[in-house]
Amino acid sequence: MGNPHDMKAANGTYDGFIGMLKWSIPLILVIVAIIVVLIS
Repeated sequence: MGNPHDMKAANGTYDGFIGMLKWSIPLILVIVAIIVVLIS
């Protein structure tokens, strides 16, 4: 593991990751739904 004093940097990375997930998961679901409708 890294230096325990790098928690501020780790939290920043984590917040960015969670923020990205919040947008990417619904976007992926919409894309998958469109593809399923096109195939069926």
